[in-house]
Amino acid sequence: MDWTLEVVIVPVSDLDRAIEFYRDRVGFELDHDTHAGPHRFVQLTPPGSGCSIVMGTLPAQSEMAPGSLKGVQLVVADAEAAREQLVARGVDAGPIQVIDPRDGGTFFGFADPDGNSWAVQQIRARGERPLIPHEARQRFGAEQDATA
Repeated sequence: MDWTLEVVIVPVSDLDRAIEFYRDRVGFELDHDTHAGPHRFVQLTPPGSGCSIVMGTLPAQSEMAPGSLKGVQLVVADAEAAREQLVARGVDAGPIQVIDPRDGGTFFGFADPDGNSWAVQQIRARGERPLIPHEARQRFGAEQDATA
């Protein structure tokens, strides 16, 4: 039986500000913005990821204090290019650190407006061998467009 990690709850104080940050600055795709009675919740997914982030006002999403999520890790094929992309979009990304010269040992970090922190690890092999092949990246079981 597979056990896949598919959602991480990110505690935020201002949902609209968080959407703007993660969608427009970091580049995550907004999967949905749902209003259900008094509750609102959103799901965003990093490009190429099988795991999404969820934020909102549902009880489980309100149990952590805004900014209390620390060290969630993203992986990119090129840390320098990824950092440059974030900085160009107005994200205050930290310096690149090479902890180990082997592939997987290069990192930088950034935080959202509430202080939730993210680590970004470079694994060059992801450029040639992504964990989720491009042809399998349709969200929520949607059929692939035959013209793509």
